[in-house]
Amino acid sequence: MTLSMYQASVPVFVRALGNLAHVLKKGEAHARAKNVTDEVLLQTRLIPDMLPLVKQVQIATDMAKNGAARLAGVEPLQFDDTETTLEQLYARIDRVLDYLKAFKPEQIDGSETRPIHLKMRSGELNFEGQAYLLHFVIPNVFFHCTTAYDILREAGTAIGKTDFIGSP
Repeated sequence: MTLSMYQASVPVFVRALGNLAHVLKKGEAHARAKNVTDEVLLQTRLIPDMLPLVKQVQIATDMAKNGAARLAGVEPLQFDDTETTLEQLYARIDRVLDYLKAFKPEQIDGSETRPIHLKMRSGELNFEGQAYLLHFVIPNVFFHCTTAYDILREAGTAIGKTDFIGSP
């Protein structure tokens, strides 16, 4: 049996973002117990030159929603990146999860050679669909989910590997 582009994308993104929401909720509980405000938690960084927690979640969700949309050949849903509370961040994750779940396999399957053109701050990137998914989107989703996890863990949240990867 072969693995389809849909199977390698949407379910992977849904699981990663669901687990991200899970670790955020544990982080929220820890912050509340320590009288840490949403503002402080959302602006927490691992080191000064890395982006804060809120931006890690925004980028992880953007990578997932934009990746699925581009593979499907549709214009990605746009967000304003204005979240200032955990409640707003959970709503963003939920909105992206609903968006992802609306994609059908037939929209994404067969996108292995679909041209994907991105304009980045560092220049332009051109991919075919499979390379875009495997070498750009998936690594970015997991990088930003991992960094969010690491920020919460460093802040003292009692989370572990099972919280990050979820139950099978």
